[in-house]
Amino acid sequence: MKTQLSIKSIVAIGIGSALFFVLGRFVAIPSPVPNTTINIQYAVLGVLGVLFGPVVGLLTGLIGHVLIDLSWGSPWWSWIIGSGVFGFIVGIASKNIDMEAGIFGSKEIALFNGFQIVAHIGAWGMVAPGLDILIYSEPVVKAFTQGIAAAIMNGVSTAVIGTVLLIGYAKTKVGAGSLKKEN
Repeated sequence: MKTQLSIKSIVAIGIGSALFFVLGRFVAIPSPVPNTTINIQYAVLGVLGVLFGPVVGLLTGLIGHVLIDLSWGSPWWSWIIGSGVFGFIVGIASKNIDMEAGIFGSKEIALFNGFQIVAHIGAWGMVAPGLDILIYSEPVVKAFTQGIAAAIMNGVSTAVIGTVLLIGYAKTKVGAGSLKKEN
């Protein structure tokens, strides 16, 4: 089966990666855990995943995180892969949340936040620390402390900012049958 990305998806990846880079590079908030920051770019990545699907989420996370790391010096592949995993998992939510209908109520908020919490736990509580240990021989306690802290901090920022962004986006959509012909 051959799949191709649409022009819309490619543009979303480009703009999303640029936003991810700018927010991750210049708006990272220091945390009490060494080498770990509170990041708001995952809210934007979550929104893009929901709007465009898992492939866009995956590629945006990978490309955006590579750009951030290159701007600091060299790529840290375990966390780059974690960003891609996060975008992919949240993108799976797009199958269950129809943002084009303009509905983002309690059910959709719960689905989004359920997916983003699972995605953060998977990316930062399992994938990134596991790869830190395998690739970089990082100490187990350090790797998992940073990963769990990132999952919690990024989960909260994504819950707040991502939910607000998706509610705002839903309000821009016109629901089917909402337009009436005037007499």
